[in-house]
Amino acid sequence: MAEPEASCIFCRIVRGEAPGHLVWQDGMVAAFMDIYPSSRGHVLVVPRRHAVTVWDLTAQEAGAVMQAAWRIAHALRRVLQPAGLNLLQSNGAVAGQQVFHFHLHLIPRYGGEEGLRFRLRGPDAETPSADALAELAARLRGALEA
Repeated sequence: MAEPEASCIFCRIVRGEAPGHLVWQDGMVAAFMDIYPSSRGHVLVVPRRHAVTVWDLTAQEAGAVMQAAWRIAHALRRVLQPAGLNLLQSNGAVAGQQVFHFHLHLIPRYGGEEGLRFRLRGPDAETPSADALAELAARLRGALEA
């Protein structure tokens, strides 16, 4: 079940009401570090407007999300040199959506993983420190400005 915009954690991060390590933001989208990353450099790209699934996005929002993802993918390549990159997006609980605000995962891949198998991690997983996430977000912002 979708949560209301007022309590949506991604909306709260975008509004600056909850902590988040921002990598990119403009008038349409924001991107920030995933606090439960599947790999080093895992970034989420979200529309600023609360939209639960891809079906709730406008065409303009969908394009803005993809343009931001493209820019961030290039920054990830410059900063972390991953061997590959997964783009993952789920719609609805049955598809594995856990936060009911549209979000596109950018998950760098470094090799040694089992094919496309990976798991999205949750609060019980070991998480990087806030300082480590902030430092990586700053490096990615620097690469985006270059």
